[in-house]
Amino acid sequence: MNVEQARFNMIEQQIRPWDVLDAHVLDLLAAVRREDFVPPAHRALAFADLEIPLKPGEQAVARGQVMLAPRVEARMLQDLQVAKHEKVLEIGTGSGFMAALLGHRAQRVLSLEIDDELARTAHANLQRAGVLNVEVRALDGARTDLSAHGPFDVIVLSGSVAELPDALLALLKPGGRLMAIVGHEPVMRATLVLRTDNGLVSSQPWDSNAPRLCHFPEPSRFQF
Repeated sequence: MNVEQARFNMIEQQIRPWDVLDAHVLDLLAAVRREDFVPPAHRALAFADLEIPLKPGEQAVARGQVMLAPRVEARMLQDLQVAKHEKVLEIGTGSGFMAALLGHRAQRVLSLEIDDELARTAHANLQRAGVLNVEVRALDGARTDLSAHGPFDVIVLSGSVAELPDALLALLKPGGRLMAIVGHEPVMRATLVLRTDNGLVSSQPWDSNAPRLCHFPEPSRFQF
């Protein structure tokens, strides 16, 4: 496989057509070696328009143990407009690729991964890639009290939730943004929340599906 051609095709055929036009984001995707964050068994799929399992077996997807599709990561990064002075929280480190992208944009990143093995792998991937401003912790982002670590300028959920988590929204600084994929299959919505002087303002700029993040509330979909 011609890796650089595959990377170019990913950007031009998957990411740019999905309205990712921010030159800084596109340049970053060209520079950060996505293939170095993919499990060896799936390296040939590094630039494919799909979610890549991070562990063997069918349960990886059910447990949310995947790399999100490149266009989804790119669109999230573009919409969040992370700046160099900002502090970022990511829930769902996975292989560390999104954390690496965030690390290049932000001052520092705290990324939480519920699976110990994935957390160790992500840390090693980030170290090899020279991304030294990302701290990976093996913690459950849905059940850990993060108030001592906040507030944050940006919060990213690298997976889906049924509803926006109030505990994470409370950690946003004024002007802070939270991005999550919210809802239920077959159609979920990317949801961007901004903390303003008048409270929280949300928008849903695009549709996407993503595996669930573990342990976030899953309220009943049926109403009487």
